[in-house]
Amino acid sequence: MQAGARAELEKLFRAQLSAAGLEAGDLTIWSTPRRLALVARGLPEATAAVSEELKGPRSSAPPQALEGFLRKTGLTQDQLEDRDGVYFAVIDKPGRATAEVLAEAIPAIVRGFSWPKSMRWGKDSASSESLRWVRPLSGIVAIFGEELIQCEVSGISAGYATRGHRFHCPGEITIGSAADYAEKLRACHVIVDHEERQSIIRDGAAKAAADAGLALVADEGLAIENAGLTEWPVPLLGRFDEAFLEVPPEVIQLTARVNQKYFVVNGADGKLANGFVCTANIDAVDGGAEIVAGNRKVLAARLSDARFFWEKDQKRTLAQHAEKLANITFHEKLGTVADKVERVAKLARWLVEENIVTVQPRHSREGENPASTPSSGTPAFAGVAKEELADQAELAARLAKADLVTEMVGEFPELQGLMGGYYARAEGLPDAVADAIRDHYKPVGQGDDVPTAPVTVAVALADKLDTIIGFYYWGEMPTGSKDPYALRRAAIGILRTVLDNSIRLRLQPAFHGGFQLVHEAMRKLPPRDVELGFMGNAAAGAVLLVIDRLKVQQREAGVRHDLIDAVFALGGEDDLVRLLARVKALQAFMATEDGTNLLAGYKRAANILKQADIAVAPAKAGAAGNSAPNTTAPAFAGATDVDRTLLAALDAAEPAATTAVAEERFTDAMAALASLRAPIDAFFDGVMVNDPDDAIRTYRLGLLGRFTGAVHGVADFSKIEG
Repeated sequence: MQAGARAELEKLFRAQLSAAGLEAGDLTIWSTPRRLALVARGLPEATAAVSEELKGPRSSAPPQALEGFLRKTGLTQDQLEDRDGVYFAVIDKPGRATAEVLAEAIPAIVRGFSWPKSMRWGKDSASSESLRWVRPLSGIVAIFGEELIQCEVSGISAGYATRGHRFHCPGEITIGSAADYAEKLRACHVIVDHEERQSIIRDGAAKAAADAGLALVADEGLAIENAGLTEWPVPLLGRFDEAFLEVPPEVIQLTARVNQKYFVVNGADGKLANGFVCTANIDAVDGGAEIVAGNRKVLAARLSDARFFWEKDQKRTLAQHAEKLANITFHEKLGTVADKVERVAKLARWLVEENIVTVQPRHSREGENPASTPSSGTPAFAGVAKEELADQAELAARLAKADLVTEMVGEFPELQGLMGGYYARAEGLPDAVADAIRDHYKPVGQGDDVPTAPVTVAVALADKLDTIIGFYYWGEMPTGSKDPYALRRAAIGILRTVLDNSIRLRLQPAFHGGFQLVHEAMRKLPPRDVELGFMGNAAAGAVLLVIDRLKVQQREAGVRHDLIDAVFALGGEDDLVRLLARVKALQAFMATEDGTNLLAGYKRAANILKQADIAVAPAKAGAAGNSAPNTTAPAFAGATDVDRTLLAALDAAEPAATTAVAEERFTDAMAALASLRAPIDAFFDGVMVNDPDDAIRTYRLGLLGRFTGAVHGVADFSKIEG
């Protein structure tokens, strides 16, 4: 709340001064647990005088109109100016002393705060009109230069006096001006600059650890939080019983951080050591020994609880814990968490067995041309037997949510997944299964790691696919800014997992198959009267959700969204790795002169075909465009050299582009399109498409149909902007 208060104080201060005609200028804002301070520099002594001009009624208007205008302005008729039969009032407003402006502004600022949590206090708190503040307001220091601002808020008058550190210097301190505010408080053991306190905590904690041969585990959020809890921070190193190190290190760190606001430290081996750094708020006469001893006792109690949870949870297997998931509702329409686990387990196995998830050869992941590996019919993961992978993926999926009902995750929800991995390893399950349980939620956010292990990838994708499928099945799609079930986040997780691992995931089969599995599972839940046709539409909608997130994600990488649309619109291109490689090749092509001119030629051809009522759609190689006749015949009585040149170029480019796309040589496909640029330019310059001769006109429209069809074999150029 301190960060929010600093921002609000600045906003309110600037707004109040701006309304009075003053520019706030350079502001410095500080906060401590006990005070909120603003120092404004460069304020003038007074506001500037202003002249305001108001237009009034016409001089011929009824007397009542004039009387109303005079009341509004406070002037008399002889003070008005008559300009071409219209009265104007010119009101000169003298400048005001800045101190006077501040005296009005400060109470308004204090009362204008919108705290997330606030309270009333004292005898006045019986009235709902009394001042609300985050904590009882006990004093106001308001000085302009060296002059006291005469103001009052809820019975508290501004003065020169404040108080220092609660223990080191509890008496009153007189502040002479803004210039000596920070230093006078520093002399009384108060550091008002929150950023300075953060630096003291960061550096002091690191030094305390280093002096003991340890390394501080950096935690910026903890440094900020401790700075907000202290006015005179003193980091102190303490030790706890080594026996607690039997508990997973993440549990110890979370216990120390969340419950006690302590930093943890690593030993020389890089592993968690039995040390902690707490932040005192005083310079203790014994060097902090008693403070450390007290904090050690409190931490020991917390760690004892954690160890109890750790040991109790291991008395049952994950499979036994998982039985309790039937008692937890996942969603009223989607059943319990146990129902979700069953669906995810089947989906994970299905993704592997049906080769929906495949992997590109290594060289494709390292930036070389994508291989000609088909997106189905290849081993699920190189070097891993499909049956073994399917078994491990199903087992991991069945146990992945089991830790949700453990004591440890009940105490620390942040450890879901992580604790399941620890319990699986302690139980003797395969490492691949334990890792999948631990990491199947990943990636959670933009900075989170992406899983790479085969079993983990299968379970992570199945979990996210099921989440999207389940809610789309019931029509619970994201709308606008509303996404209550975090389906967009699940889609981003799918994207990052697929793209970072170069996984050949066909979205349409994956979602359609997933919908069938969900439909099968729904039979024991409230009835849903749907046809498979509905599920096909819902699956298509789910695919569009992922493609939409792809456009958002890739925009940051400089990839144009219209080019993604241009490739995806052709249909059938739902392998994200292949789609993105194709889009990047298209973007490189569109940046060239050939690409720009070919786009212009395509749009011209499409307009001509549209005027002739011929649809522009992808055409098979060697075939004419839609209703146009076959133009592959080498001889046509009305053909010119320009016609024959374009026909020959199409005969060469169409199959070359089609083959290159099929083999994922997308740069070569663009080169094939580039070969059409000169012939189509010459065609438009050299012939009349809409020739009076019906046969010639039909023939040339057919050439344009083949041209647009050839282009559509690579991308739908109608989606490209420009």
